[in-house]
Amino acid sequence: MRLKEALSVLSKSSPYAVSTERDNKNKSQLDAVKEYLYIKMPIAIDVEKKISSFSSDKPEVLFLCGSSGDGKSEILTDCKKRFSTRAHFHLDATHSFDPRENAIQTLDKVFEQFESGTMPLIVGINTGMLGNYAEEGANEKFKHVIKNYLSKNTSTENVTFINFEDYPKFSIDKEGYTSEFAQKLLQKLTAKDDNIIRQIFDKEKSEQTSQASKRLQANYELLSIPEVQKTIIELLFKARLMRDQFLTARALLDFIFMLLAGPGYLFDNLFSGGDNELANKIIEFDPAHLRTKKIDRFILANDLHLPDQEFTEFKESLKSLGIETLDSSLSYLRLFYILKGGHFSNDYHVKFEQDFNESLIEQYINVYQLHRDFDNSTEHKRQIKDFYNNTLRTAIRKYNNRNAPNLDKSHYLISELNGFQLVSELEIKADLKSISSFLPKSSASFTAFIKVQERSLAIPVNINLLRLMKRIADGYRPNKHDKNTVVLLDELIDDIAQVANQVSTLHIIKENKHFTIKNIDDEEFEVSGL
Repeated sequence: MRLKEALSVLSKSSPYAVSTERDNKNKSQLDAVKEYLYIKMPIAIDVEKKISSFSSDKPEVLFLCGSSGDGKSEILTDCKKRFSTRAHFHLDATHSFDPRENAIQTLDKVFEQFESGTMPLIVGINTGMLGNYAEEGANEKFKHVIKNYLSKNTSTENVTFINFEDYPKFSIDKEGYTSEFAQKLLQKLTAKDDNIIRQIFDKEKSEQTSQASKRLQANYELLSIPEVQKTIIELLFKARLMRDQFLTARALLDFIFMLLAGPGYLFDNLFSGGDNELANKIIEFDPAHLRTKKIDRFILANDLHLPDQEFTEFKESLKSLGIETLDSSLSYLRLFYILKGGHFSNDYHVKFEQDFNESLIEQYINVYQLHRDFDNSTEHKRQIKDFYNNTLRTAIRKYNNRNAPNLDKSHYLISELNGFQLVSELEIKADLKSISSFLPKSSASFTAFIKVQERSLAIPVNINLLRLMKRIADGYRPNKHDKNTVVLLDELIDDIAQVANQVSTLHIIKENKHFTIKNIDDEEFEVSGL
């Protein structure tokens, strides 16, 4: 078997993209490759544990829920091999057994058979199909149970829901971010020992010398470098944080196949886009778009073929990976990018590491960790107040007062008419009590809490909003290109305005005139500054 054929099990166009039941007699070497690549994740362990607790004569139901491509069929096909005598399996609730019936009518029959028997039932189902059945299904009992789960996220006594959404592909720990699934998959795919794919690679390397095969071999060599794997996971995390791109098992496998078997070297394939949802998000982070003095000098010098002995030595060493001289300076930049953090040859690529700095991700992770792990200690209070005072509050004030930049730091513009500004003086600070009692549900965002005149307000903060707030604090004024992110800030400003309208003292300012109106016990107004 050739290497590309072995890797084809990763492709979404492969018949192996969705797990189905296969007769042992019809299994091929590709089945062995797919079985080797299977990664047992926590959700699979929990599903097995739940099915193991079922009794064959007690009617219980397990719904394994998720999005298309999450890996539901993979888990349930594996479970069915071992538990088929203990429970009835309906592997894919989007399918019907009869061309005259739709998937919902098929589910009606499955539920009817379950209720007339005693065996437990395991159903693999898309979250969207759950909602469809809750509206259109015929079985009132299951419709009620599903509606209750979708609205309250609760299971009933004999019906359990296990959802991929509760098992995020990315997590943030004390060391930073990680994707256990992606990391284990890349490590297993390129493992040096007991790896059927590595064995096929070694055989092809000694026998095949065509240009296409040598490029595929070079890409596999590159993917075997731990720093390259780390960079790929970093890009996937950026796509999740900045473009809200979810990571499914099928999309990741297809993405890896595209990296290895695409038309160019891995570092160019990585930023080429194409027919993959992950690739189409990652293309936005192409380091070839960066412009710094060092990068521009490199591009100019290389394009003009100016002598650079260090770079010549580096290029010569690339041949050990199977990488020949590249036509484009941008391709070299992408290569430097995926090698960052690691050592290779004379480390020529290390010169550009500062130009590839991912400080925004580091800042986001730091603030996220502060909110998740906040313990009211003196050090935590100091750090979190620094974020609230110098980033969040400053951004709120500058954005709210963008048409009144000369107002004092504690003044917030409410409205303006004929040059007169109606202003409220507000105290805005971190709501430490709310922060300490609220845990983020996803690594993609956290909730910031502020107190405005003792009223608690909340705002969900993702990496895009964090970046925008930092830019506003530095003097940037949002425009139409920021509309998808700035709407979160607008909603918070509206809530602050409601508080501002209720304070007892208001200021009216025009040029060098300043009037103060104070409400005295809701009975009279005291005016000063006339």
